[in-house]
Amino acid sequence: MNSSLLQGIATCVVSWIMWKYFRQIIIKSSLDNIPGPASPSFLYGNIPQFLNRDGWGFIRHLIETYPGIAKLNGPLGHRILFVFDPMAIHNIIVKDQHIFEETAWFIKSMLLELGPGLLATLGERHRKQRKMLNPVFSIAHMRQIIPIFNAVVNRLTTAIESRVNNNVDAVELDIIVWMGRAALELIGQAGLGYSFDPLTSDAPDAFGTAIKAFQAGQAKTSLLRRLLPYIPDVGSPWFRGKVLDLIPHEGIRQVKSITSIMHARSTEIYEDKKHALVQGDEAVMRQVGEGKDIMSILLRENMSASQEDRLPEEELIGQMSTFILAAMDTTSNAIAVTLQLLADHPEVQERLRREILEASSGQDLDYDELVSLPYLDAVCRETLRLHAPIANVFRETRADVVLPLSQPIKGIDGSMINEIPIPKDTTVVVGLLASNCNKAIWGEDAMEWKPERWLSPLPESVTAAKIPGIYSNLMTFLGGGRSCIGFKFSQLEMKVVLCKLLGKFTFSPSGKPVVWNLSAIRFPTVGSETRPSLPMKVGLYKHVDPQ
Repeated sequence: MNSSLLQGIATCVVSWIMWKYFRQIIIKSSLDNIPGPASPSFLYGNIPQFLNRDGWGFIRHLIETYPGIAKLNGPLGHRILFVFDPMAIHNIIVKDQHIFEETAWFIKSMLLELGPGLLATLGERHRKQRKMLNPVFSIAHMRQIIPIFNAVVNRLTTAIESRVNNNVDAVELDIIVWMGRAALELIGQAGLGYSFDPLTSDAPDAFGTAIKAFQAGQAKTSLLRRLLPYIPDVGSPWFRGKVLDLIPHEGIRQVKSITSIMHARSTEIYEDKKHALVQGDEAVMRQVGEGKDIMSILLRENMSASQEDRLPEEELIGQMSTFILAAMDTTSNAIAVTLQLLADHPEVQERLRREILEASSGQDLDYDELVSLPYLDAVCRETLRLHAPIANVFRETRADVVLPLSQPIKGIDGSMINEIPIPKDTTVVVGLLASNCNKAIWGEDAMEWKPERWLSPLPESVTAAKIPGIYSNLMTFLGGGRSCIGFKFSQLEMKVVLCKLLGKFTFSPSGKPVVWNLSAIRFPTVGSETRPSLPMKVGLYKHVDPQ
């Protein structure tokens, strides 16, 4: 191939990338008439305000200033639409979800890091996976894993009790560490039929260590991940892996090492399960989870499915890392913030403890008993409303589309706008937290944590809004074809952990300045430190019988 041809190809590629990236600046758009905050920087736009760990104030400003929709400025003048209008959200995640797709960089990075699981697939391939997985997360199967949950959390309480016992005063423990360990073991046993952590002792596990390091590794490659759509897939996966080895970037090398360990261990667990299923029930019963875990059920469902519905092995293995990463930090952080809120509101903590102890009498609760505790349910719902682990999700338009609004807004030019034409390749941010805290829907106390709001009928404004979330008129677990498939699993995990811990221990603030940081998944730190931490005072609960 001569040099002139190579130069021509290079020029075409660079020109295409420049046009794809900068055409938003050149071409006028209907989005220019949508009100929004001023851009403090042409280079970065509103992104530092929106994505920084202390960006909660900016999100609150968007919620309280704009009626469900606002135009943000991205890097180099790119237009971004921030949406929390309920009708607009319904169109984005349900009606026109095939147009408002996951961002290309997210899909490509998930495919590289986790394999072709639910987070890394689109279209018919994604729908086929959900069709196979939906029955696995049914209530019938959730009932079966309650004993696994109880067994794991009993070990957790034993481990915490060994730290607290023999102390007159409450002991300071880092709750986020303990909830992270528990969540990993819960998804390990109930999800994969694999034990990561005995909890009662410190036993290192390479698979568990890799999973815990994944989010930190991703953070180091945040910018590079967004460049993935512009990089062509050249050669085999082996060849591309060798090319990555040559790049002197700590984050890339860390993520590659982590994903290699995760894939190798996922493959081993998959092969062990497949072999046990072939051998029969006796072999299955000898495994962790005794065949009741999600992956064992999924493999049985897949084996009995028709040829056209059956998932290939690479997609089954891809689900394993996807399950763990989707379930670990989200649920553990939700439990941790619930415990912090209960520590800050001792009267709520005591009322919830009374409900739990009266229902359990010190015994394990089954599925029906767990879901019938009204105050426990109210505390969980209110926490997931006001402190959704994921504040925002990003979408990209795959075609020109018109977005309707539930109520008209006034444009910058003074005209009333009922619908917004959105050009292809526009980034749209769905404000999950903003929807959950929208005062026009939830009332003037929308920013306050009030579990009692769930003990009586919700305001008509909530039901009338027809919020398209799959859980309690909330957007916490999303909705539509990319909603959180494991939300029932997460809810049960929260309830089992809270019941066990509150029946045994008391929780109070440590006095240290704990800050919850805005991130892909919110996380706590002490002050401006970077290491996740949530110190709390934990003591043994001493029941006093009324005289």
